[in-house]
Amino acid sequence: MRNLEPLTFWAGEKAYAKIKESGLQPGDVKVMAGAAGGPKWLILNRLDRAILGKWLLPRKSPLFFIGSSIGAWRFAAACQDDSLYAIDRFEAAYLQQAYPDKPPPEIIDRELERILDELLGENGLGQILSHPFFRLNILAVRCRGLTGSDRKLSLLPGLGLAAIANAVSRRGLGMFFERTLFYDPRQRPSFFRMDGFPIRHVPLNKENLKQALMASGSIPMLMSGIENIAGAPPGMYRDGGIIDYHLNIDFKQNNGGIVLFPHYAEKLVPGWLDKQIFWRRPDFSVMENVLMITPSAEFTASLPNGKISDRHDFYTFAGRDAQRMDCWRQVVDRGSDLAEDFVEAVETGNIRTRLRPISDLYRR
Repeated sequence: MRNLEPLTFWAGEKAYAKIKESGLQPGDVKVMAGAAGGPKWLILNRLDRAILGKWLLPRKSPLFFIGSSIGAWRFAAACQDDSLYAIDRFEAAYLQQAYPDKPPPEIIDRELERILDELLGENGLGQILSHPFFRLNILAVRCRGLTGSDRKLSLLPGLGLAAIANAVSRRGLGMFFERTLFYDPRQRPSFFRMDGFPIRHVPLNKENLKQALMASGSIPMLMSGIENIAGAPPGMYRDGGIIDYHLNIDFKQNNGGIVLFPHYAEKLVPGWLDKQIFWRRPDFSVMENVLMITPSAEFTASLPNGKISDRHDFYTFAGRDAQRMDCWRQVVDRGSDLAEDFVEAVETGNIRTRLRPISDLYRR
């Protein structure tokens, strides 16, 4: 394993120049981004621990988190007083999830609410909202028209029309979904204003934080939408990854700070519905301050089954939950190589020689 480099480092133009000149210091990081992706986050678990539980501490200046779906859940754990203990709880609860064959949405809802309750613990909500320097921000979407119902007779055609509109233009999603940013009201982040889609801003509080986290990960058809979130406009809210799957959002206005983006793949897919649109390319012009760190293709190929964990594992290991859980634990453990490689790269300064322009992802 040590003969290959587990991580690749992809930098936008300004981040590339800054890191080439002076390396990467904890104080350089002003924002952390987290993509949607379900079980794919497991490969980042040990890297999160190294970055959020050690490398970035201690600090006094605010660090703004922005995540959709599982990315928001990862950061909700990190924003608690004992972040490593919260990540422990999250990992244990997530690894133990199991479902019957073809579970209805209400069963998946209950299981994921159980996981979220374990993640938050008894005092997580208050700790997140009062953390001295971490600021959690969550992306979800507010549904419009047919997508605002859990009835398949409405939701299926609504999603179909949204997919068609999205294939023509990404902006077409705005007819079906409204981007919603649930933000820490103590200080507005640099990404508060996002172009491209209608947007609502909803301040987080103890009454809506858990609802916002559930909404941010509520996948259409698999899970129920979350209705009438406290303090938000009336309606049904769903997975933030529908619009912001890999967080290709405007990070330009970041006052020279680095946006650190630990990601599970060497690619950027703007929205959930873009996964099958081969001609859709991300807008790298808004990511000039981003440093994206990913498992290398060689490292990923060396994992069990030659891939990171994903939602398809529930079908691959259907009826064999113990084997799936064991496979997922192996992937989590292998993530230690990513954590070690990151620490070594930033502490020795060799990150400067390993940078690649993020625009090179056009070729992938």
